[in-house]
Amino acid sequence: MKTKKVELVLAPPPPHMVGDGFRVHNFIPSGYHLDMKRMSPFIMMDYNSKFYFPPTDQPRGVSVHPHRGFETVTIAYHGKVAHHDSAGNSGIIGEGDVQWMTAASGILHKEYHEETFSKNGGDFQMVQLWINLPAKDKMSAPKYQGITNDQIKKFELPENGGVIEVIAGQYEKIKGSASTFTPVHLQNAKLNKGAKASFSFPSHFNTGLLVIEGSIKVNDTENVPTDHFVLFENEGETFTIEATEKSVVLILSGEPINEPIAAHGPFVMNTQAEILQAFNDVNIGKFGFLED
Repeated sequence: MKTKKVELVLAPPPPHMVGDGFRVHNFIPSGYHLDMKRMSPFIMMDYNSKFYFPPTDQPRGVSVHPHRGFETVTIAYHGKVAHHDSAGNSGIIGEGDVQWMTAASGILHKEYHEETFSKNGGDFQMVQLWINLPAKDKMSAPKYQGITNDQIKKFELPENGGVIEVIAGQYEKIKGSASTFTPVHLQNAKLNKGAKASFSFPSHFNTGLLVIEGSIKVNDTENVPTDHFVLFENEGETFTIEATEKSVVLILSGEPINEPIAAHGPFVMNTQAEILQAFNDVNIGKFGFLED
């Protein structure tokens, strides 16, 4: 097995607000190095680095908005989010949980800080990924996978090194809890200081990692601090990470979807005509109805 080398380490871009509840660094797409194709099927990554929100009686968040053509994956590290959609689904994403929403043919959606969290205030830290769907699945029926932390399968590292939470894909012989449309690996490495973990993915898979907490060394050479993103080259299969302090690292790797991308706001399709159709379908009520 050949080592998968680091292509670049990205510092967090300046934060911006999504609604009034999410203060995010947008790593994907972020210019030349990480456009929607470079990390396909991961076409968007917003990272709300750890941020204190003071108490409020009016929960902060994002009001009603549509999605079509992809999946949203929300991974909660600190804080809680309540969500509702036009298909009648609702729920709460708590610390350690994952919400995997397949928007596909279209859904209206809103997400807010959970009521008790809003009233108490506190640290808030989350990742939201958009995972593209292949053309044949873009108009499939919307669905949810609400995955609580106790449902996420875990691989215990030797010598009290920590755990690998396998959200999707596979680590060693453990298969992830989420079902995916294309090959996707999504894992949280929760490592104690000094612990090492090795990962192996096909060389042509687009692969990266985000340091959520702590700091790590990649392949015994590259030091990566908190809130930084690592993009790997598309050569070689294996890499190692070592926790230089107690750390949490999000690992993502997936097979590229080599199809045209037409994206506008909340829609990701294959052609501009399909984008116009999505706007039209929202306007005539095909995505259902959801109160703000």
